[in-house]
Amino acid sequence: MKTKKRKYFTIRLSMLVFIAAVISLTACFSWTPPTDDAAESEQPLASECMTEETSEKISVSDGEKIKEEPLEEVQVESQAEEILSSMSLEEKIYQMFIVAPEQLTGANPVTAAGEVTKHKLMEYPVGGLIYFEANIVSPEQIKEMLDSTQSYAYEIEGLPLFLCVDEEGGRVAKIGNNTAFSVRRVPAMQEITGERDAYEAGAAIGGYLSQFGFNVDFAPVADVLTNSGNTVIGDRSFGNDPDAVTRLAASFSAGLHSENILSAFKHFPGHGATEADTHEGFAYTDKTYEELLEAELKPFAAAEENNVDFVMAAHISVPEVTGDNTPCSLSHKMITEILRDELGYQGLVITDALQMGAITQSYTPQEAAVLSIQAGVDLLLMPQDLPAAFQGVLEAVEAGEITEERIDESVRRIIRTKCKNLG
Repeated sequence: MKTKKRKYFTIRLSMLVFIAAVISLTACFSWTPPTDDAAESEQPLASECMTEETSEKISVSDGEKIKEEPLEEVQVESQAEEILSSMSLEEKIYQMFIVAPEQLTGANPVTAAGEVTKHKLMEYPVGGLIYFEANIVSPEQIKEMLDSTQSYAYEIEGLPLFLCVDEEGGRVAKIGNNTAFSVRRVPAMQEITGERDAYEAGAAIGGYLSQFGFNVDFAPVADVLTNSGNTVIGDRSFGNDPDAVTRLAASFSAGLHSENILSAFKHFPGHGATEADTHEGFAYTDKTYEELLEAELKPFAAAEENNVDFVMAAHISVPEVTGDNTPCSLSHKMITEILRDELGYQGLVITDALQMGAITQSYTPQEAAVLSIQAGVDLLLMPQDLPAAFQGVLEAVEAGEITEERIDESVRRIIRTKCKNLG
């Protein structure tokens, strides 16, 4: 079901495409027959022509090719800016949250989407939902629920939701391990040693996720298993060789992309170096930044060049890097200075679930949400209390502790990803 807002953006985008096409054709047909010399020459044509295929402008004066943004990127940027400018501050803040359906509706468990879901999305227009075993009953049920939920989002927000799941293969597979689903069972990543196998694993998982209506998989695990005592990650990792983990994680991600499922490298900066479990409480590694660069950080340093859509920040602490026990998910040093500036990652950054013990034992929902955004995170996953977390961020903006420009930076990135990949 499409709203007036959704139709408006669709019509607007169509007009942009038409205008660009007319301009391109007009320029390209400004042509004069070549002389015999010109036919053999490698000099550029005496005109400027932008094409969708090359996205290059030919410069007459010096013969250089000046790279410009692809036409699709220009359209996405224009659409994203227009959507962003139409949103209230409250709508923008809610767009930064991904929650479980139970957190949205108050029902437990949620296995269908009806009027309650619709009304709650109107009250809390979040950016996405994440689903777990209790939400996934059968192929028909999950597809109907996701289709209905997405339809409500388009009607209310004019934007699609991120519909997310943790589907890694092995022991972490909400659908793959459900006997109601006849899908290919993908083994634990520890059992995958070749890039082709990793790609096929991602494509197999992506294929059935797409079929049921999901668009985001919080996978693959990109943790390098450098601590043999680590059981939290264990066989979920591709192993202890950082270069192999990087290649295999990138191949798995590419497999997901082949089925139009967005991917996530987790858990930055590398949960495989720890021993404790952040679900329960404090976990840390005493490695230095230089030591992390040699192993745990290698996959995340390659995330940008491998077009990874999300990086999930862990709640582990790295006191030898940050100077204190602040969880990486709340650390400006780790998120902005290292992940963004040093490693060059420009995609979406999401926290691990904020209802984990490593966060809730030391921070209120308001504090965790505000610190995450101040650190440079774009999306907040499963806060302990959604209304409280939202209110904390809103009050921080009103008090000048977070600028609205900082909110816009993340929401622009979120909208751009949705417009480009989810349609």
